[in-house]
Amino acid sequence: MSPFERKFGKYAIRNLSFVLVMCYAVGYLLELFDRSGLLISYLTLNPYAILHGQIWRLVTWVLIPPSSGGLFFTLLMLYFYCSIGMSLERTWGTYRYNVYLFQGMLFTIAGSFLLMGYCYLFHPQIQMMDMRGMLHVLTVDSPNEYFRAIAGLFSTYYINMSIFLAYAATFPDAQVLLMFIIPIRVKWLGAIYAVMLLFQFLGTNVYGKFAIGASLLNFVVFFLTSRNMMHLNPKQIHRRQEFKREVRRNTGITKHKCAICGRTEVDSPQMQFRFCSKCDGNYEYCEEHLYTHTHIKRP
Repeated sequence: MSPFERKFGKYAIRNLSFVLVMCYAVGYLLELFDRSGLLISYLTLNPYAILHGQIWRLVTWVLIPPSSGGLFFTLLMLYFYCSIGMSLERTWGTYRYNVYLFQGMLFTIAGSFLLMGYCYLFHPQIQMMDMRGMLHVLTVDSPNEYFRAIAGLFSTYYINMSIFLAYAATFPDAQVLLMFIIPIRVKWLGAIYAVMLLFQFLGTNVYGKFAIGASLLNFVVFFLTSRNMMHLNPKQIHRRQEFKREVRRNTGITKHKCAICGRTEVDSPQMQFRFCSKCDGNYEYCEEHLYTHTHIKRP
């Protein structure tokens, strides 16, 4: 356990993936009732607006849900990302999973401010098409409209993608059903996602490159700089548990022991042990002898 985890681990948010899904639910409701998009525009990650006092955007952009292809697909994706996120939290620990997600959010926020600086220096105008199909040229001389137009690029969509890549790296041999039919190992699905993201990064404009790069930088930094990465692998966890079990067996120290057959939790890890309330004294029995033994009575 790192010094930071010992100091700040108690503040980690449990079931963070579920909390994030609840934020999306609020965002979907806002989109449903805000047909004009006016309210949503005040929640986006707009760095220019943040520097001019609208600091709530540092948090509220998380409410904006990723784009979806219908209600069923949306619910399916939310369930999928929630389940893999909770699996990562159980494997890594709540603190480490919190660090991973919040680090991705901080990188995304930083990317939006870096993009603003880049636009002022190298890209002072942008062409945007409105809902009527008319082309408009926006410049940094009108920063409100300019940065409002590109703020929607920054969302948690690519952070969710980084969660899946982390899951594929942690559970490479896990198997899922692609399209509910085709069994495929997660490592191959992760490789497909990585290639798709690479093509998206290369094929998009500079604004999209900042949005994709900032969000996915989290995955690269977290795994390449973590010296303790190997112990996150489920195979390593299993080996560690086997080692501890072997050490316990050799030392002869156990928590449970059947008074009849002498079996312990080391011999049978799945065996249940209980004390008998009808025996005089502290006599413990395995599940096979709990109801069949002869009760011991003091003379």
